[in-house]
Amino acid sequence: MNTKYDDIIIGFGKGGKTIAGALEKSGRKVALIEKSAKMYGGTCINVGCIPTKSLVHSAGAAASGCIEKSIAYANAVARKTQLVEKLRLKNYKKLDTNPNITIIDGTARFISDHKVEVQRADGVLVLESDRFFINTGSSPFIPPIQGIQGNPYVYVSESLLDMETLPERLVIIGGGYIGVEFASIYADFGVDVTILQDGSVFLPREDTEIADMVRQNLDHRGARVLTEVQVQEIKQKEGFAEVVIKTKDDIEILTAEAILVATGRRPNTKELNLEAAGVHVNERGGIITDNSRTTTAPNIFAMGDVTGGLQFTYISLDDYRIVASKVLGDGSYTLDKRGAVPYSVFLNPPFSRVGMSEKEAVEAGYRVKTVKLPAAAIPKAQVLEQPDGLLKAVLDADTNKILGAHLFCEESHELINLIKMAMDVGLDYTVLKNMIFTHPTMGEALNDLFSV
Repeated sequence: MNTKYDDIIIGFGKGGKTIAGALEKSGRKVALIEKSAKMYGGTCINVGCIPTKSLVHSAGAAASGCIEKSIAYANAVARKTQLVEKLRLKNYKKLDTNPNITIIDGTARFISDHKVEVQRADGVLVLESDRFFINTGSSPFIPPIQGIQGNPYVYVSESLLDMETLPERLVIIGGGYIGVEFASIYADFGVDVTILQDGSVFLPREDTEIADMVRQNLDHRGARVLTEVQVQEIKQKEGFAEVVIKTKDDIEILTAEAILVATGRRPNTKELNLEAAGVHVNERGGIITDNSRTTTAPNIFAMGDVTGGLQFTYISLDDYRIVASKVLGDGSYTLDKRGAVPYSVFLNPPFSRVGMSEKEAVEAGYRVKTVKLPAAAIPKAQVLEQPDGLLKAVLDADTNKILGAHLFCEESHELINLIKMAMDVGLDYTVLKNMIFTHPTMGEALNDLFSV
């Protein structure tokens, strides 16, 4: 095996695999190092977006169907596993069949800014290159709660995805987007779900009106949210676990067959020995980069979750565009040209957002105008038998530009991309107000939302 490559990529994620293909096409010899054979393709395909959205789809069908929930769940997990394995193999073969790309299984560790050693099953391999790209992703953060380590009833998002038996009760520690999404999934499968949040405000980054509606929706579907709760201890019992919590008023004990720890994720940087390469990290372990995703070592770049920023696969892809612009293009596309980033939380119905909230816009000094539309007013929502939710947009009253949008409705994950596009190209909201949409669609709701 060669030990000298034109480029070395650490991490088989969205950014890593995409830059590998682009570099190869430019005539470069590339090595791609991946720690786990179960992570070819990255977090999204294996333990993130794809498997969870597969379960979201199956859970929705289970909620409205007549098949026994436990059977529906077992079928859903099997379908999810089959889909993940198919996509993982597809991603591996796409690069492995290329003679100019070498995939190396092992854990990489920098020796210097031009060398890494790779710990493999058969020993240590030392590789050299003039340029490196880091795309190692992130991992769940496990808080220091008594009884949490080694407890068979405690799961993180990755391991919960492989749980084949449907629990009767699920306790979720953490009221963020991951926890809320899993709460929605398991509630649709008929599980009694409890979300524990230490803060006093549910979804504090979101518009208060929308967050309240999300909470009411979850509660109606069997997922209650407890705020201002401190988890004291997790006790292992026979067939279940006890979660000891401290509320404002008392000490309580919750019982559950499964406990999901969803308290955030941390960048995977500890094993990289970045100090040896002159690569600096921030206080949370994220790799510090400049506007072109260049690290503090000028020949080393970082993409995706490992930078400590937004944790979405499309951010890793956009980081690739930034890096490719730097190393293969004219350097014109940089981080500050990204614009507002849309995101969706796949509840039932999904919640999506792009840009500022009303509060943020006011604090930024804009003269704000807000528009709202109940989801029940949309004909397609009635057709889909999903009238729950609200659409809300924040406008600049002086320029008619869209500052932000918050959509809690069916197919919001598709609608938000239209608004993102309008914002990026600087369109007035009146363009969406007067656009001709097909009927009946959720998209035509934008006609009414912006009819102000």
